Amino acid sequence: MTEDAGKYTYCTNCGTKNAATNKFCLECGQPLIEQNKQTKGSRTGNILDNATKEMNSWTGEDKSVEINFKSIFNQVFKKHTQDETDRIFIAGTKETTPTLNEVADKEVRPWLFSRVFLYLSSLLLILLAVLMIFQNSNAYPGLLFMGALSVPFSLLIFFFEINVFKNISIYQVMKIFFIGGAFSLLMTVFIYSLTGSGNFSLLGSLLIGLVEETGKLVIISYFVHKANVSHIFNGMLIGAAIGAGFAVFENAGYAQNYGIAVLLVRSFGSLGSHTIWSAIIGAALVMVKKNHKLTKAHFTDRRFINFYLLSVLLHALWDLKTPFTDVKLVLLIISGWVAIFVLIHAGLREVKELKKLKLKNMLEEPREA
Repeated sequence: MTEDAGKYTYCTNCGTKNAATNKFCLECGQPLIEQNKQTKGSRTGNILDNATKEMNSWTGEDKSVEINFKSIFNQVFKKHTQDETDRIFIAGTKETTPTLNEVADKEVRPWLFSRVFLYLSSLLLILLAVLMIFQNSNAYPGLLFMGALSVPFSLLIFFFEINVFKNISIYQVMKIFFIGGAFSLLMTVFIYSLTGSGNFSLLGSLLIGLVEETGKLVIISYFVHKANVSHIFNGMLIGAAIGAGFAVFENAGYAQNYGIAVLLVRSFGSLGSHTIWSAIIGAALVMVKKNHKLTKAHFTDRRFINFYLLSVLLHALWDLKTPFTDVKLVLLIISGWVAIFVLIHAGLREVKELKKLKLKNMLEEPREA
């Protein structure tokens, strides 16, 4: 570090060196505190821009993605009617699936997931009160289930909401959630029987990430192939459903073995773990597959591999024993969500491209005499 580091700051207006404690530039009088804030904010913005630009390049677009949380979640704190809720849940039928022209290509603004989370969390607190205040052990199984379910299931509703194509019903989602979650757990255990279980060292954590994300990938691939989906949002939803199911079953197992404290920690961690990692993988797989039949070539596509390895890496770092674990988990949660928002951007871009292609084909059709 230089001698000036931490002692002096330079005015961005005139370049004069000032003491770090100065509020205003001695030469031109410009506020230095605001300049320092802007510089720090600019550095943070540059890191985020670089990260989104790199990930977005994997989707085929060479520019950064602006993530505006306030805009995306601005419907969460507004009042909504029962009819609005019903319209969200009746998606995916022949009568309610929109045509391509009706599919929204604007910024997604989900809100129902927050209500689901509120209801499930309220039930969790009620059961916790029954157990802790009234010492009624009958509440314990329900407490374990609700604790394991609340965050992953709420996230699943988030991904159900943002599927702008509205072509997968809630019944299909629940089927993938339960069956896919259970089979992904089974597949993971099977792979572990071949490789051995990992530990929390660097290599052990990499093994855990590789095995578990591969186990879920196998089941994601099955449902993607079976449903023959062709849109990024569809793959994201299928991946999220399988990841959420996996998370619920795994969280419940940990809670049974290690108690309520571990359950609550894992419940918070579910904000950025299995559901998110699997959503990334599912979206990436369908992104490279498009409307073609799923083949081996799609799994070796560099764009898919990049996102798959990102999920493996996030998972491995999650399990790796490091100092400042809480800070690490928060950073990993943010990183996972950055990837999700990049893929959401790619999904909306896909909608616009499909609409343009449809319009182009219509204009090129020969007119009848």
